[in-house]
Amino acid sequence: MEGVAVKVLVTGHQGYIGSVLCALLRAHGHSIVGLDTGYFDGCDFMGPPIAVKSIRRDIRDLSARDLDGIQAVIHLAALSNDPMGQLVPRLTDEINHRASVRLAELARATGVQRFIFSSSCSMYGASALPTLNEEAPFHPVSAYAQSKVDAEQAIAALANDAFSPVFLRNATAYGVSPRMRVDLVLSNLVGWAVATGAIRILSDGSPWRPLVHVQDISAAMIAALSAPRAAVHNQAFNVGRDADNYQVRDIAAVVQATVPGSRVTYAGSGEPDRRSYRVDFTKISTRLPGFTPEWNIERGAAEVYDAFRRARLDLAEFEGRRYTRLRQLRYLLDGGNLDAELRWVTRLAASV
Repeated sequence: MEGVAVKVLVTGHQGYIGSVLCALLRAHGHSIVGLDTGYFDGCDFMGPPIAVKSIRRDIRDLSARDLDGIQAVIHLAALSNDPMGQLVPRLTDEINHRASVRLAELARATGVQRFIFSSSCSMYGASALPTLNEEAPFHPVSAYAQSKVDAEQAIAALANDAFSPVFLRNATAYGVSPRMRVDLVLSNLVGWAVATGAIRILSDGSPWRPLVHVQDISAAMIAALSAPRAAVHNQAFNVGRDADNYQVRDIAAVVQATVPGSRVTYAGSGEPDRRSYRVDFTKISTRLPGFTPEWNIERGAAEVYDAFRRARLDLAEFEGRRYTRLRQLRYLLDGGNLDAELRWVTRLAASV
């Protein structure tokens, strides 16, 4: 698929990453079909995502017809972090693992050439190794991380001469998006600082986290889409930069230097978080053609701080449901809009 514009199905195209990715795909000349169930309709931050041709469908309900004419798939749709994954672990497996494998099977059967799976460095979980490359063992500590392990392994088994899966194991994302999230560590700490003046750390601050900007995640996906087949066929890549492995307390220090008058507080039990891992990003920097990350967390913290100031983010908004995925999902469940299987009963109007 080197050097050509293709027709791409982007699942979860209206989410935090998807809404950034679609704008970049369009800028690169690709034709986009989006697919999203709409859990976060109306959860916009400073303007809605760009409009693309789209299918309103639960990822569990796809058919071969939805892939008509599609040449590549970028699969983002998932219950998207550890707290959401723990809400109903059985459904995390059903959506993130089993529905992903079924989509890959449909893609292969309908002639899709490249299948880019949005995975996660959280698969490495609790590890005693000093750094973790793509060959490191998995130690998932959440239903979300386990679902990514299971999906990768099953999809990799589908690879053949005509079907090339690629696994992008994203570091923890940060940065501004039309579908903003404050349940990710950097944006969360900046949000607390803007809304309250306090940078709240819920552990002892010692866990290691690799970070990557949402624009760089999107750039990696576009590079994986355009790379020669031999460079990416059935390959996994950790997505991020070696320089952006940070302990949580060091992320907080960057935020404190960014937000005037803010102070660091330890609001949790003071115990370490089991999720602690440092990731090696050598492979993506040397073996994924066309990928060069452009962001660091100092620049990202400043971007998020400026955006929150312009949006006049206050505590009520920060603690509300618009920018926190689990709160929005609970709101839909409690209001009877979703059933116990996370399927729509009654759709809300597209506003929050």
